[in-house]
Formats: sequence, structure tokens, C-alpha cells
Amino acid sequence: MSGSNPKPRWKVTLDGHDLTSTIAPRLISLKISVCRQYSADQLDIELSDHDGKLALPPKTATLQVWLGWDDIGLTDMGTFAIDELEHTGAPDQLILRGRSAHLRGDLRQQREQSYTDTTLGAIISQLAGRNGLTPRCHASLADTFVDHVEQTNESDINFLTRLGKHYDAVATIKSGVLIFCPIGQGTTATGKPLPGVTLVRVDGDQHRYHAADRDAYGGIRALYDDVHTGKTEAVLIGTDDGQGVKTLRTIYASRSNALRAARSEYRRLLRGIRTFEYTLSRGRPNLYPEMHIRVGTFKPEIDDTDWIIVRAEHSLDEQGLITRLELEHRSSDSIAD
Repeated sequence: MSGSNPKPRWKVTLDGHDLTSTIAPRLISLKISVCRQYSADQLDIELSDHDGKLALPPKTATLQVWLGWDDIGLTDMGTFAIDELEHTGAPDQLILRGRSAHLRGDLRQQREQSYTDTTLGAIISQLAGRNGLTPRCHASLADTFVDHVEQTNESDINFLTRLGKHYDAVATIKSGVLIFCPIGQGTTATGKPLPGVTLVRVDGDQHRYHAADRDAYGGIRALYDDVHTGKTEAVLIGTDDGQGVKTLRTIYASRSNALRAARSEYRRLLRGIRTFEYTLSRGRPNLYPEMHIRVGTFKPEIDDTDWIIVRAEHSLDEQGLITRLELEHRSSDSIAD
């Protein structure tokens, strides 16, 4: 494409049938939002129905989407199940909204189950197995002992999200694989490093850096019921050095559970002290959560920070293809378990 400006390219299939050429003249906008947790992955397509000839797709349909540029090719953005339809006018427009196709079926079914004297890897394998998924639990978490945890009137989706929060882990489903790995480690669930990316000021046209010491705590306190003394005891991660201590509301069943929850919350707080939002004027559909980002030609405090992607939003409309990134500080904290 020498001598010409690259142009955005895209492709959409409906249940395997290529619809790109059919809907191209009608496309108003296409947006894909991807976060660390699978529940946030979402597709929005807005189409013109000015002539009334657009048929409403069945809500059981699935859409697969690719985004990219004519000089570098397309990136597979995933498969989405249509779960919302909206028709508005005038002028008449059709809006399709879809979420990850893997969120259908048994994953939403509420269950009652106890997990006792087991490992986190075994729990992830059990969750994956009964939902037809392949488990991928990071080696640093797989052997973690779990004395007891209850899934009470709770879907596998919600239970998995709760485990992710408790262990400060990414809990997501991609291409039939249930992934469970530490946040901010820069590796896949199998231990392979994620690619790092460097972005500079000219790559984007809008940014927002935010630092807030008021959100910082010296430590995190978690409470638990001591079965030996019959009393409620406390554990502290960090220090009570005058910055203040945040006390978690939950009273945990054991000291080990309280420690794990306090460590996870402490890491989240450290990451959230500094955030950076950046809009890329030339979209990068190959950027996704948990990738490490370094930026340049901003302020030293921004450039010297190791960032990780929390959320990526890729939008295609008459203005072109852009990517909006939400980044947070990758904490270097290494609290021992």
C-alpha cells in the first residue's frame, strides 16, 4: 500500500455466513469492548434501515468479528451471541448487541456445591469440565490449597468471578478455554509471556493521567473466625503507619482465607493509585487486557510507569478505526503468600 494511507478493514459473519458486503453500506458504527473479566466483553453494531429491508436476526444467532487495516490484515475479535435487539426511528436504525458466545447455557445456571480440602486448579478444572471448556490455571495458582469454599445459589459465572477477585486473578473464557491467571504478571495461563507494546504521544490524540494519594492505604485488615479460640481475629497486610488501614467487610472462615483476601485487595489498591487513559488515532485491534504498555514523550511520571491494559475499546465508524485504552499501574509488589 505504498504511497497511500492505510484504510480500516473489517469482517462480520452471522452463524458462519459472511455478511460484510451486505451490511457495509448500512454500517453506522461497530464497537467491541474487552475487559479483564469475560462478563464485560461486548459487541455493539449499529446499522441503517432507511429502506426498511433489514431483517431482524434470531436472538440465537452468533456473530464473529474481525477488525484491522489493509496494510497489516485482520485480527479475530471473537464470537458473540446476540442477546439484545433494538429498532429505532426515524431515521430507522437497527442496533445489535452481543456478548461472548461462551456465556450461554449452563454457565448461568445456579448451583449449590461445596469445595473442601482441594486445590484451586482442581476447582477450575471442575468448573471447566462441566461447561465443556478447557481449563488453563496458571502454575502459580494451580496448587493453592483451598480448605473450604461454598457455591451457594450461585452460577458458575458469578462463582468464577468471585474466585478471581479473592485470588486477584484474571478469570476469563476465550475460544473455549477457561483462563485463570494472576493479574499483572504479563504471562498467559500457560506461563508464556504476553507481548509488550510501546506507544508514544503521536500514536494518539487524547489522554488522561490520574494519580490519587487519597486512595492509598498503608495496609489492609481482614477479619476471620478462629475456630480454636471462638473469637474474631484479624490479619494485616502492609503497615499501620499513619496512612490509614482499610478493613474488609467480610469475616472469613479461616486465617488463610483472610490473608489471601487482604493480599489481593492490597495489590488492587496499589495498581489503582495511578491510571492512564489513551485514545489511539489509528486503532490497534491486537491490543487486549493484561498486555504491558510503556508510553513515551509524555511526562516523566507517565513514561516511567509500567502499565497494564485493564480495558480496550475498539470503535469503527465514519471517523475511522480507533482504540481507547484504560491502563493501570502494574504494581511491583511481591507480597509473599
